[in-house]
Amino acid sequence: MKISRASATKASSAKMSIGYWSRKSDMAVSIKNGHCMWFGPRLAGWMAAAAAALLAACGGAPTRTSALKPPTGAAIVPGQVAAKRLTPVAWQQVPGWQDDSLIGATAALRQNCARLARQPAWTRACAAADRLDELDVSSARTFFETYFTPFQLANTDGTLDGLVTGYYEPLLHGSRVRRGPYQYALYRWPAGYRAGAALPARAQLERAGILNGNELVWVDDPIEAFFLQVQGSGRVLLDDGSVMRVGFGGTNNQPYRSIGKWLLDRGELTPAQATMQGIKAWAKANPTRVDALLDTNPRFVFFRDMPTKEDAPHGGADGPIGALGVPLTPERSIAVDPSSIPLGTPVFLQTTRPLTNTPMNRLVFAQDTGSAIKGGVRADYFWGLGDDAGDQAGRMKQVGRMWLLFPNS
Repeated sequence: MKISRASATKASSAKMSIGYWSRKSDMAVSIKNGHCMWFGPRLAGWMAAAAAALLAACGGAPTRTSALKPPTGAAIVPGQVAAKRLTPVAWQQVPGWQDDSLIGATAALRQNCARLARQPAWTRACAAADRLDELDVSSARTFFETYFTPFQLANTDGTLDGLVTGYYEPLLHGSRVRRGPYQYALYRWPAGYRAGAALPARAQLERAGILNGNELVWVDDPIEAFFLQVQGSGRVLLDDGSVMRVGFGGTNNQPYRSIGKWLLDRGELTPAQATMQGIKAWAKANPTRVDALLDTNPRFVFFRDMPTKEDAPHGGADGPIGALGVPLTPERSIAVDPSSIPLGTPVFLQTTRPLTNTPMNRLVFAQDTGSAIKGGVRADYFWGLGDDAGDQAGRMKQVGRMWLLFPNS
């Protein structure tokens, strides 16, 4: 979805679809249009801070509808739904707000403040956040209610519901040397090719010798390697007991095609089975057909060896680095469309747990992006590291509503 890198946004855009649902398709193209929103005086400082995060600004005179006016919209994606308006509400009008314990939320906010504290709109809130006791739930709730105003986010057609999917950080097993079960390489960008150049499709890359000598690490499962490419970053537990963190290093600039949809179209899986878990089960039952399955997707992702916790910036924080440039926090970070939601924005998310109607109401933070995360009420929820997180992410395709929390001036 999606690591220290030259362009965090590019790294995040490597995240693609899990299984059948094309969650991270790279085919969307942004255009400008006339849908605009404005800030009132109270949020003018936040507008200035958010402007750099937006892809483009709209002009024209605002129509005054309330004392608090919503932020400027930007690029709209054809065929998708993007933010059109925000409505300020009282905290008592945010359903489920009292359900979240907020444990971990202030830590995620402090990650935001590492990038945003110097912006005038954030100065007061970030200074107060430094004084919070992480385990004092009552104080945390009072803090957010004091320093932020909630705005309910609507789509361009006025609807309030949107799609919430999930992503995670994979954990693979591997070796720096090809041996035993470790027969499947993760590759760095091939030497001799200009960065960003279009390269051949997956099948030709892997079989024509183009990538020879560019092996970064060897892993023990081709399907796990594929889903690492889907997510764009992860970790490899090496055979010597050390952990290697790998981050996005570019793509071959070929189109992404869903292997889950290919299996579904051929009757190999039912719609209910066309998930990450279903694809892994199919691969285990059909090991001789795995190469043919993977070849149906021309897209190929390259990786880089990234800092581990011991030598990472941000005080040794352990999550992958999102598009905001700060470590992601499991179950507190989301990927968003930055043309609709400025990066760094706290968001109260009302949704349900994967494959259930069990409410899941969480304060999260817009800290990442993804190339198929397009529209207004649209989020990709970061579950964390490893198989359990992957199971949740692979099953998540829920309806949700969102309230953006803007700092009070």
